[in-house]
Amino acid sequence: MRIKDRYISPFTDFGFKKLFGTEPNKDLLIDFLNELLRKDEGEIVDLSYISKEQLGRSADDRKAIFDIYCENEKGDKFIVEIQKAKQRYFKDRSIYYSSFPIQSQGKQGKWDFELTSVYTIGILDFVFEEDKNDHDIYHHEVQLFDKSTQKVFYDKLTYIYLEMPKFTKTEAELETHFDKWLFVLRNLEDLTKRPEKLQEKVFAKLFAQAEIASYTDDEYAQYEESLKYYRDLNNSIDTAFDDGKMKGKIEGEIKGVLKGKIETAKNMKKKAYPIDDIAEITGLSVTEIENF
Repeated sequence: MRIKDRYISPFTDFGFKKLFGTEPNKDLLIDFLNELLRKDEGEIVDLSYISKEQLGRSADDRKAIFDIYCENEKGDKFIVEIQKAKQRYFKDRSIYYSSFPIQSQGKQGKWDFELTSVYTIGILDFVFEEDKNDHDIYHHEVQLFDKSTQKVFYDKLTYIYLEMPKFTKTEAELETHFDKWLFVLRNLEDLTKRPEKLQEKVFAKLFAQAEIASYTDDEYAQYEESLKYYRDLNNSIDTAFDDGKMKGKIEGEIKGVLKGKIETAKNMKKKAYPIDDIAEITGLSVTEIENF
């Protein structure tokens, strides 16, 4: 496969990490999160990346691997995830993942249980089945809610989901800085140049970082693998839905994709790719790859 696009897809593992998960591009993530969270969080000044692989309290506990996990200067935690395809228990997984940054704040000895805020942000390349007929709402913000008082009961645990297929504004319709961010996420892979409306410094840097022609051969190979996985996954799920055999077909196809990821990891390991790069491309954990 030869990539003909000018810019990377942010919905690939490589693309998302390249743009938002590296220290040199931290300012891009800060700008995006400020647009998303400013009314609740205030201005984020700085972020520190935390290990994406979170372990349970014991060796037998299930672990979690985030796309991006970071904290700001106040200690508030942010899980930022690209979700490439529908998952049967996606909301359950979001809740489960959010439990790790909550538990990590526990202190031994005398502790009053005060917690810092935890935000789980899902940038979705699909639409929730229950919301598919509501074409106007693509930005969901969820907190613990008291049904009796109709007020937020607890504001330190927030889930934000962006249903990107519902964001259909054209360049001419972009009004806010947040609109521009969503437009970039939705359309970057299909653009051939930076749009006139996106002339801010942050977007100049994003487009420079997203330009495939500037990548080394190694980066290009990593992106090819990541893009192939993303497109294979989408094709598998589209085929399953078209056939009207959603559950069994999807499960079978996903198992096939997993097998393909394992084979990709084994091949990259034979070629002496760094373990961290293999994990990023395939989505497999470092431990799984080391055990091959």
